[in-house]
Amino acid sequence: MQIAIVYDSGYGHTAKQAQAVAEGVNRVAGASAKLIAVADGDIDWDTLAAADGIIFGSPTYNGLISAKLKGFMEASTRTAWVPQTWRNKIAAGFTNSGAMHGDKLNSLISMALFAAQHGMIWVGLDLFPGKTNEELNRVGGWLGAMAQSDEAPAEVTPIASDLATAAHLGQRVAEIAAQFRAGKA
Repeated sequence: MQIAIVYDSGYGHTAKQAQAVAEGVNRVAGASAKLIAVADGDIDWDTLAAADGIIFGSPTYNGLISAKLKGFMEASTRTAWVPQTWRNKIAAGFTNSGAMHGDKLNSLISMALFAAQHGMIWVGLDLFPGKTNEELNRVGGWLGAMAQSDEAPAEVTPIASDLATAAHLGQRVAEIAAQFRAGKA
């Protein structure tokens, strides 16, 4: 079972979060994560069509997803939307911004709406908001994993609890994709 993680990362913070999501996916027996950076420009549409789930990730810039992820979304119209190759796949999302709030919810809503237009099944975060910086979901997101990175380099941020939250999301998506796949048999 393969879970694709399609993401953009302007400064390395969201790439670090994507890696944590992949680690969570790989915790599930029989699941493997495939990282796809949209900045590389070489999107393997066949891999996405064959994936059991797709997790989208983007930095939040000015309350929006990145232009590169938006470009990927627009390109999917002819390659995935018209033929409905992602219909009934499990989907989820994650985002990162410099500010604690940073309007990250808007980015996740954009990803969820995009997934809905493709007929995908969205998986949110099943964690109560953390009360300290050491707890999972310290940013308090429900629609997906959120991280906050100040203006520090990617070697320093996002912090461990934000990465653990991202890993939790990856594991959750892989577990649900496995349940969904078993139900099809």
